[in-house]
Amino acid sequence: MKTLSNSPVRPRLFVKTGCPWCAEAKAVLDTREVPYEEINVSEDRTAMNEMVALSGQHRAPVLQWNGSVLADFGAAELQPFLAGKLAGAAETPEVTRVEPRPPFPPFTEETARKKVKMAEDAWNSKDPQRVALAYTPDSEWRNRDEFFRGRDQIVAFLTRKWAKEHDYRLRKDLWAFTGNRIAVRFVYEWHDDSGQWWRSHGNENWEFAPNGLMMRRFASINDQAITENDRELGERPAASIP
Repeated sequence: MKTLSNSPVRPRLFVKTGCPWCAEAKAVLDTREVPYEEINVSEDRTAMNEMVALSGQHRAPVLQWNGSVLADFGAAELQPFLAGKLAGAAETPEVTRVEPRPPFPPFTEETARKKVKMAEDAWNSKDPQRVALAYTPDSEWRNRDEFFRGRDQIVAFLTRKWAKEHDYRLRKDLWAFTGNRIAVRFVYEWHDDSGQWWRSHGNENWEFAPNGLMMRRFASINDQAITENDRELGERPAASIP
């Protein structure tokens, strides 16, 4: 194998014994003549903890390369990632990029409130890709009566959501926190295609990975019909929701 001139840091591949996707990743890297450090986490608790801290999940393979992390992938995701790296690109595909997201657990009241405000700002952007990057690649969700997992499904859900929820505006407030978990109450207003306005009230339970990405989100929501004149949500005032 030859050393890559445009990669000053040797890639690190986290694998598990008997993992077919890990074997496939190694075969792709070998075929492309990419030198890498193989780290088997099956019987190495320290290595496992490092992999979880990097990727926010427990599945292998995980590839760390010069500031980027590709997690829980197959050859279909690895090939474009390698193409970008070998061409000198700095970024990985949006949905597979894993970057630490401070503040990290365990939370204090200050850092828990900051986490809530960051989520509020992201959701008010109505950008599914931006929102999805705050979650682990295999993040588990329940939203109302929908159950799904992973960033691709998060993006698909949010795209559908904001296609029908027009002039959406949201506020989130901290309800409680402990360790790596945060409870939130929220309210958002929107109107449907017919012009009917709604105020949606909800509660969320969040659980975070060590790298600050959310690995579980469970949301219960109820909708209240309102008139346009009943709207209350604009830019956030200094006080929280009463």
